[in-house]
Amino acid sequence: MSGMSTGGNERNYWVGFDLGGTKMLAVAFDAQMRPVGRKRKRTEGHQGSQIGLERIAQTIEDALHEAGVAPDRLAGIGVGCPGPLDLDRGIMLDAPNLGWRDVAIQDFLQTKFGCPARICNDVDAGVYGEYRFGSGRGSRCLLGVFPGTGVGGGCVYEGKILRGRRGSVMEIGHVRVAPNGPMCGCGLRGCLEAVASRMAIAAAAAQAAYRGQAPHLLAEVGTDVANIRSGALASAIAAGDEAIEQIVRAATDAIGIAVAGAIHLLGPDTIVLGGGMTEAMTGLIVNGVRESAIRNVMPAFRDTFEVFPALLGDDAAVMGAAAWVQASCAEDAACNHAFREPTTATGTA
Repeated sequence: MSGMSTGGNERNYWVGFDLGGTKMLAVAFDAQMRPVGRKRKRTEGHQGSQIGLERIAQTIEDALHEAGVAPDRLAGIGVGCPGPLDLDRGIMLDAPNLGWRDVAIQDFLQTKFGCPARICNDVDAGVYGEYRFGSGRGSRCLLGVFPGTGVGGGCVYEGKILRGRRGSVMEIGHVRVAPNGPMCGCGLRGCLEAVASRMAIAAAAAQAAYRGQAPHLLAEVGTDVANIRSGALASAIAAGDEAIEQIVRAATDAIGIAVAGAIHLLGPDTIVLGGGMTEAMTGLIVNGVRESAIRNVMPAFRDTFEVFPALLGDDAAVMGAAAWVQASCAEDAACNHAFREPTTATGTA
């Protein structure tokens, strides 16, 4: 880049930020939501929330520098965050994977950059990204389900992220699909996560390999659950491990049951499935969930929805977070007036 563009007080760039347990990603977008700069760093949450906030700010500044955009051109920052959130106050209440509690990330960023900031659940951000730019474009009601280490969910209803009074909702991973099933990390039995997350599938696959029912998986990665990732499961199925395919099909059946319940409640016209497991076994996961959902809904609902794989991959959350703060500012007059003058404040929350 030949230098930072300033453009006076014209604020027409947006930043989407994805805060994860191991990595953080900032992407700068122009007014048409085209990416113009990005920066990824390790999160290093063990250093504490204060250092973490400074790393977030530095990552944003680095993305802007790559784009050749001065910080005073920022119109807004959207952040997808893990854990329970206070959406009204912009506070990350508890992020177990980071060890952070009560972090006022929204106020910090607004003070640091002198522009509006909004936080949302990281899965909500990804689902909103798919609604605006991916498989969910044009949907009246979009349900997103992301099987991974857990099973995340989000919903966009008539253009708005569905939320509760204070925090996010659509914890579809904790819908109980097997009341007497295995214990979930949340303390309940039979949650969708306990039977259909990648961790649950990997545990069942390890047992199958140990019993000699999955020779290809055993030869490739052994029986250590930590090594049985989505790609290894897909490879084992392709090589002929029928037991692994049956385990994955049982998981898609459980996801379809939970999706069917959401269809009865919300009537989504589109269900988007994302995450690494879906990317590794797209046909098996998408078709399995679709077939299960059709079997488990009332006849009148069977032709009212479609199931698609997500399109945006790792960029879903940053695109969704940036688009969400852009949409929020378009509706919120305060965004148009409270941040007219750029600040040079560098205080921390």
